[in-house]
Amino acid sequence: QLVESGGGLVQPGGSLSLSCADSGSTSGTYTIGWFRQAPGKEREGVACISHTGGDTQYDASVKGRFAVSRDNAKKMAYLQMNNLKPEDTAVYYCASYSGFGRCTMSKYEYPYWGQGTQVTVSS
Repeated sequence: QLVESGGGLVQPGGSLSLSCADSGSTSGTYTIGWFRQAPGKEREGVACISHTGGDTQYDASVKGRFAVSRDNAKKMAYLQMNNLKPEDTAVYYCASYSGFGRCTMSKYEYPYWGQGTQVTVSS
């Protein structure tokens, strides 16, 4: 079970930090992905992190502004979002799959999803 938190309303240029709590008993073996879905658009990958944290990947639209991390001991994953833009407005989801090696941002690989948290960037 995945539960996101930390969404909200922020002005352009501001920051937000999203958290994803993973209650799975073997969460340390799961790859974590962050996705977002804006109204009328398909769900897209934002970032992912491998089960050890050794591999991270980012969509070009967020690279240099967002940072994904995880704490396996706490069964938590995080998405730090800086210099937010209005086009970052969306519902953000964390997702997971059991896998090793490099992570992927293909949503089709992720069978487990959180309920999502709304991020709104507006002045």
